[in-house]
Amino acid sequence: MAVAWSSFLCAGVLELLVFAVVDPTELRWFGAAPVELSPQAIYTLSFLVFWGVIALSSSLALLLVNLPVEDVKPSRRAPGWPR
Repeated sequence: MAVAWSSFLCAGVLELLVFAVVDPTELRWFGAAPVELSPQAIYTLSFLVFWGVIALSSSLALLLVNLPVEDVKPSRRAPGWPR
């Protein structure tokens, strides 16, 4: 949930920043044909793409941070510790 929620919030902020500059009615497919979707559909699809990419990058960062170190030996503790 830490990845999903933080990436959701970041995708919302990124969408606000992108569409403050870009008009969805003037988008074109690689400069040729115009995108024939409603502005609401463009907002929705872009949000889902932003959310997916940010979630993937957050998941990879979390995976790399939590990789176990193989050289560390577990410490021996007395039975029943801690009480």
